[in-house]
Amino acid sequence: MTGSEQLSVAIVGGSGYAGGEFLRLALNHPHLTVTQVTSERNAGTPVGLVHPNLRGRTNLKFRKAADLDAADVVVLALPHNSAAKRIAEFEAKGRIIIDLSADFRLKDPAVYRATYGEDHPSPDKLGEWVYGNPELHREELVGATRIACAGCFATSVILALYPLLKLGVLLPKDVIATGLVGSSAAGASASDSSHHPERAGSLRVYKPVGHRHTAEARQELPGNFPIHLTAISTPRVRGILTTVQAWVPDGWSDKDVWSAYREVYGQEPFIRIVKVAKGIHRYPDPMLLDGTNYCDLGFEMDQDTGRVVLMSAIDNLVKGTAGHAIQSLNISQGWAETTGLEFAGLHPA
Repeated sequence: MTGSEQLSVAIVGGSGYAGGEFLRLALNHPHLTVTQVTSERNAGTPVGLVHPNLRGRTNLKFRKAADLDAADVVVLALPHNSAAKRIAEFEAKGRIIIDLSADFRLKDPAVYRATYGEDHPSPDKLGEWVYGNPELHREELVGATRIACAGCFATSVILALYPLLKLGVLLPKDVIATGLVGSSAAGASASDSSHHPERAGSLRVYKPVGHRHTAEARQELPGNFPIHLTAISTPRVRGILTTVQAWVPDGWSDKDVWSAYREVYGQEPFIRIVKVAKGIHRYPDPMLLDGTNYCDLGFEMDQDTGRVVLMSAIDNLVKGTAGHAIQSLNISQGWAETTGLEFAGLHPA
């Protein structure tokens, strides 16, 4: 599909942060027309009352999912395990299904069970979905009608490591990734941990081991490396800053790491290498990426030990969720990959 053709879009679960972000991007996309947005709790409420940033941008009101009409694209922004239990219902409504949850990311039902502590509701469907990371799966996304969007923390880890693992240059030692994560990654539902007096000003380790996105990183990255993730909550609303510690061969320098990134990502429209000798913005900073689909990558070598510290910054709601969903949809339909994703960010923010 090319040119001025339009696809109708229905967003299921559009009152949350992920669904609202997809809506924001879709409203500015020249080939998409959002026709329906559902929310059980907000049915009948104008979208602009729940997403005040969209005031004047749409006259849509939320409806219940039971009232969903057919659309070209059905976007599922539902809590974990909800989409998989109802997938036949949604497939009857749309030709293209995009799932923003974790329901169809993992290919192996046994890995899914080990990761989420329960059997997958639709294990026979897992092989039908393309993992929505465009930098790794561009060819598979062409013409895809089932797109399982990657997890935000997983995206930041995968994009940092992929070039060095693809080129086979990392030493076979444990890889340690630590993510500083904004509060929006936990979703729109309130909890004790999101209560303002508990969250504001806090840096809290909330998943030192066993983060669920570990399974995605291990599935997607080549080489079967031992990868360990730790997540820390921060007072920021948006953004993930991940540092990854790995080891390269003796004699490697910053120039070699730079060359590896350039070889793999040289033509990527949303990957930027950030390693500057002067100023305060020498390394990736998620503050500069709010609202954008960029992933900024940086690195620093410890020449004495061969340790390389890789740095990855994204907006968890855009490049980590709705943005790479739009990017994947663009690829699947043969549109310019950057369509609807041109926002360059703000400074100062």
